[in-house]
Amino acid sequence: MTVTASASQTRPPVQRWLLVWALALAAVLVVFLLQDRLPWAVNYPAEAVIPVADWVSALMRWIKSNLSWLTRSITAVLGVPLDFALDLLAKNFKIGHGADAYVLPRLSWIGVCAAAFIAGHAVGGRRLGMLVGGCFLYTALFGQWTSAMLTLALISIAVPFCIVTGLFAGIWAWRKPWAERLIISPALDLMQTIPTFAYLIPMLLLFGNSPVSAMIATAIFATPPMVRATMLGLSRVPSEIDDFSEMAGCTARQKLWRVLLPSARPTLMIGVNQVIMLALNMVIIASMIGAGGLGYDVLLALRALKVGEAMEAGLAIVALAIALDRLSQAIAHKQAKGHVQRQANQSVWRRYPNLSRAIAILVVTTLLGLFVPAFAAVPKAITFTTAPLWKAAVSWVTINFFDVIEAFRVALILNVLNPLRAFCEGFPWLGAVALLGLAGYQFGGLRLAAFVAALTAFCAVTGLWEKTMATVYLCGISAFIACLIGIPIGLAAARSDRFEKIVTPIIDTLQVLPSFCFIIPVVMLFRVGDVTAMIATVAFAVVPAIRYTNHGIRQVPPALIEAAKVSGCTPRQTFFRVQLPLALPEIMLGVNQTILMALAMIIICAMVGTRDLGQEVFIALSKADSGRGIVAGLAIAFIGIVADRLFNAWTAKARARLG
Repeated sequence: MTVTASASQTRPPVQRWLLVWALALAAVLVVFLLQDRLPWAVNYPAEAVIPVADWVSALMRWIKSNLSWLTRSITAVLGVPLDFALDLLAKNFKIGHGADAYVLPRLSWIGVCAAAFIAGHAVGGRRLGMLVGGCFLYTALFGQWTSAMLTLALISIAVPFCIVTGLFAGIWAWRKPWAERLIISPALDLMQTIPTFAYLIPMLLLFGNSPVSAMIATAIFATPPMVRATMLGLSRVPSEIDDFSEMAGCTARQKLWRVLLPSARPTLMIGVNQVIMLALNMVIIASMIGAGGLGYDVLLALRALKVGEAMEAGLAIVALAIALDRLSQAIAHKQAKGHVQRQANQSVWRRYPNLSRAIAILVVTTLLGLFVPAFAAVPKAITFTTAPLWKAAVSWVTINFFDVIEAFRVALILNVLNPLRAFCEGFPWLGAVALLGLAGYQFGGLRLAAFVAALTAFCAVTGLWEKTMATVYLCGISAFIACLIGIPIGLAAARSDRFEKIVTPIIDTLQVLPSFCFIIPVVMLFRVGDVTAMIATVAFAVVPAIRYTNHGIRQVPPALIEAAKVSGCTPRQTFFRVQLPLALPEIMLGVNQTILMALAMIIICAMVGTRDLGQEVFIALSKADSGRGIVAGLAIAFIGIVADRLFNAWTAKARARLG
């Protein structure tokens, strides 16, 4: 007995954990083989399901019945600036009622394109001006102007709301660590992992099918990056600046608004950029509850299987996304360099010449629109469409490559997707809870183990285990393929500057594209189903795997590389024995982000026929069933949070081990 005890004490930790995992996996296998005797351990008993969805539905009905005055007040208040933006950009102002109403035109499309060019030229030079102005001109010439302006109007109201709310929440979290730990961080985790469709259901129930509902959902979804950017920016302000402001006699308010926030402006502007992109992505999805605009055009075209129209509206979304992304990035870059001091005694038009020019052009072209119709609306004579070309191209590919595409699709379904789906859906729920809890205990201790196990068990006790595992299967295979593609590309980019210059514009473009745009071309070729969802998800989620791998290899200290060379290591040995191990934590962070992005995209792919939690949310949205949708959304969020917590804990442990 003494010999056995001493042997177990001297056994290395890795060997002990391997033994523990072997025993745990063996126990799960036994449970699966004995499922006839232990059915409750494999499939959660239906009679033990906790009716959380019914409770949530009852709560939402109570809120709707007793707090309708509050929701109506919010709708009325938010409707004022939103209606103004919609009238200014997409509709016309009506003064008066009935036949005596006088109509003032919306902003001229020529003026808006010129103002976009001036804005791009002011912050990034002629090339950026041509790009931004050209993107707006593209939406006009392809007949998408009104829809694009509807989308832009919603963004123009939602984004400032997100920025202000995120700024104050970030300041509060930075000042009060307990608030950041207990309130802000958990709330941000939920907001960033709950699927976009799940935001729409309570908004639809409380605020109705209207642009205001879409704007509120967009604002909630797009606020977290601003909160995180504010906390990060304030925490990175050098302590010397903080000390100097106190020595100068600044009050706490003066120090915050005149010293700390201006010093954190570059990081804050990155947050603004992310807010704009998330708002654009969400506005497209919010077209389902009254937002209208480009997203609604894509949705109608997809439902009617009009490939050409869907592609044109999707490309207009891409053009608008590229314009807003490049413009906000250029502003952030300019803010990082500092701004030019302007003299207070100068007139407004001298202090802000570009703004003055843009306003003057907008006013003149809009007034001309009263007399010249070509200024008020895009003349149909100069617009053109490529919808027939897209339809013809898809028809040609379908006719000539149908057998190859169909053989690939069927082989993938029969040999990979169906067996993997069957394995995941048949996995014992109790075994999954135990194994994930064990992983949490190994990486983060008892608290993480209990947290992970509780979130996993939630998916079972609410009766959503089968749908949860269907989501895990499709998300897992998509993230795995994305990593198989992305990590080697990232490694190649890290070892070759020339290859990195080729890859960077491609992944930048993929990151800018709204999620809707990934579905359209895949649906054209592979129709609806799991294969379409997997391919679109891989394309959407591959970017973090490439970017983090490239960054992780390149951030290895040069001194260590030089030490390896001095020790006689070949370039291959240096790469595999020094750079790759040290970059592994960073690469795993990329894998973590790939999983989260794959999960977000899988839910959107419910529109193309997947049978998982995304379908639950989609059905709940069509039936306005708030309880069903919110519980399914929470289950999706918990999958993301479990993956995030486990990968972060593993990464932190790996970083500590590598010093």
